[in-house]
Formats: sequence, structure tokens, C-alpha cells
Amino acid sequence: MQHIFPDYYKDFKCIASRCKYNCCIGWEIDIDDDTAAFYKTVGGDIGKRLCENIANEGTEHFILGENERCPFLNKNNLCDIIIELGEEHICTICQKHPRFENELPGRVETGLGMACEEAARLILSKKTPTRLIGGGESDDEIINLRDEIIVALQNRCDDIDTRVCRMLDMCNTSLPQKNWVEILLGLERLDEKWTEWLVSLRDAKSIDFKGFDRYMADRQTEYEQLLVYLIYRYFANASNMYDAAARAAFAALGYKIIRALGALHFASEGEFTMADQVELCRLFSSEIEYSDENVYILLDELL
Repeated sequence: MQHIFPDYYKDFKCIASRCKYNCCIGWEIDIDDDTAAFYKTVGGDIGKRLCENIANEGTEHFILGENERCPFLNKNNLCDIIIELGEEHICTICQKHPRFENELPGRVETGLGMACEEAARLILSKKTPTRLIGGGESDDEIINLRDEIIVALQNRCDDIDTRVCRMLDMCNTSLPQKNWVEILLGLERLDEKWTEWLVSLRDAKSIDFKGFDRYMADRQTEYEQLLVYLIYRYFANASNMYDAAARAAFAALGYKIIRALGALHFASEGEFTMADQVELCRLFSSEIEYSDENVYILLDELL
């Protein structure tokens, strides 16, 4: 079994209390069976807190406290379970986040999800082309096409839009002409900031893409890394070539929406920083990628 991961994967380090959008706030955290069983054996004050703050109906999970904070997230935004019991005793979902895994024929592909601001910063700020580590020859047609698409997306002789068009041509597809902003507004949404951005985009009478592209001329690698991330995360686990084509269009859609929101921000503020880019990608990821239902709705629209 091969284990594949991007070359930046092992560079990720949780920034803990410095994280602006803490993953221990606002997310229901399920506890895997082995960890739940261990927690029942823990004594002392921390054991008592574990008993009092875990819901046992259905899948065991932590009972969120005020402002939807994990009950073990202390006032310094550090995890009391790690402090008291060690990092090896946090539940699986906490150990893995923001990592994801795709199980494919003969391989497991692992990556970092952009819903984590530090993962998004790490990915988007990478200046060199992303390489996949641990891979080898594959007999899978979709995996091989995915790898060819990544090469095409990283061909810096062409501008980003040309690369996106080539990616879609390689999959014999295109991005359908639909009112994508209205479709996105029709999905489940969690953060009002995402809603505000989409409404602003919907109501914008015009967007100066040419001016924005001139401003971003030296930062095209950010969009390259975004596209490679989306293709790596979603393309290879397609069920067939039609599904794969929809996933390529999904990557194109993500790029188009994030670029449009960036141009809108630039028009409003006169600048668009790396921090702004990270925040837009973080919002897209947390609002779209971390809802399976939202992803599947968009893929259906793209078929």
C-alpha cells in the first residue's frame, strides 16, 4: 500500500493559541470508540470533567460550552486534555484535523484541508510547484489523468486561465454557465461573513478583473496552489470519468469564485493581502468542502 502526500504536508504545525479560527470552537467533536473507552478509565479531576462533558447518546461527543467552545479548550485557547493526558490521548478527529485521507486503489492519499487557516497559509504561500511524495506507477486511469492535470496546472509558461481551460479540455468538459452565486447562496451556510461576501458578489454591477490581475501578476502561484489542492483532494476518488470531469469543473469553480471575491475586495479596499487570500480560501473550504452535502450538490450541478 502506497502512502502519498504533498511535499508541504510534513511542514504543517498547529499554531494552537495563535489560531484566529480555532477548530475547537463551533464544531461538534465526535469521540472515537477507543478514545471514549480510555476516557472512562481516567480518574482525578480531569476524569470527572470528562464524565461531565461527554454526551453519550448516539455517537459520543463533547458537549460544547459557552460560545460553542469545546469544554476542554481553556482560557488560553489550549487543550486541557493534551496538557493533562498528553497529545496521544486526544480523539482521532482532533489528531487528524486538518488532515484528510482518500483511500484509492493500492494507495492512501493524505493532505491538509484549507478550513484550517495555518494549512491554507502553508499551501497558498508555497512558491515552488507542489510535488506528490511516495507515488509510483498506477494502473488507474483516473489517477494517471489527475497527475497529468497537476503537471498542466503547474506549467508556468501559461497564465492561470489558460491552465484552467487546458484542465477542463483534458476532461472533455467546461464550467456550465449558471448563476453560481445564487446556487452558493442556496447551500447551507455557517458563517455570516461568507454570506456577506456572496451577497456583495451577487450585487456587484461590475468587477475590474483586468486591474486585479495586474495587481496579482506576481502572485499567480496562489491560484496555482489552490487549483492543485482542489484537484489533489477531489479528482482521483471519482467513480468514473463523468464524475472526474465534474470534479475538474468543481476546481475551476472554486478558483473562479475565490478570484472574483478577491477582485471585489481589491476594488473595495485598494489592496488584497496574502492574509485576505488565506481568509477567502478558509471560508470557501469551511463552508463548502466541510459539508459533504454542499460538495455533492455542486458536483450534481456540474455534471
